[in-house]
Amino acid sequence: MATTSLTDGRSARAARTRDAVVEALLSLLDDGNFRPTARQVAERAGVSLRSVYVHFDDLEDLFTAAAHNHFERMRDLVESIPGDGPLESRLDTFVRQRERIHEASAQVRRAAVLQEPFSPALAEVLSLARKLSRAEIELVFAPELGRRDEIGREHLAIELEVIANASTWETLRVQHDLSAEAARETVGRMLRASLRDA
Repeated sequence: MATTSLTDGRSARAARTRDAVVEALLSLLDDGNFRPTARQVAERAGVSLRSVYVHFDDLEDLFTAAAHNHFERMRDLVESIPGDGPLESRLDTFVRQRERIHEASAQVRRAAVLQEPFSPALAEVLSLARKLSRAEIELVFAPELGRRDEIGREHLAIELEVIANASTWETLRVQHDLSAEAARETVGRMLRASLRDA
């Protein structure tokens, strides 16, 4: 019984340390440090540098764990949007949801995109996020996509995806210095124009 209790205690401490290291990395990314060192992560987590490498094989392993953690958080922000009803209602709900997600994930996404070419695991997480984004577009705007032939559907889906994706959001927010509200309105206008043409 005592041995089991000791083992459980060690496991709980190890899990807490691992979580603290992941949280420290996400905190550094949120602060705009997109390429933090293991030492910086250890300092932010309040653990030794050795502890980082006890729990993670290397920085890629840590980045991947943080990306999965962040991905799960972003999923909690996603609400199911019905694929029927008035277009204006669906469009407004969709754009507000995209704003919420893009704003919450901006810093972590920038860091992930920087690491993507060097990390197959991160590339896989980002690829999954892109697939889910595409699936949401196909669901929310199913009536409009359904009015087109196969090639037309694909063209429209790509167009909607480009307008609503995180890169476009970042261009509006960072390069054009728009507020989140102005960026949301701009994305909404572009989506509305594409869907009206459809």
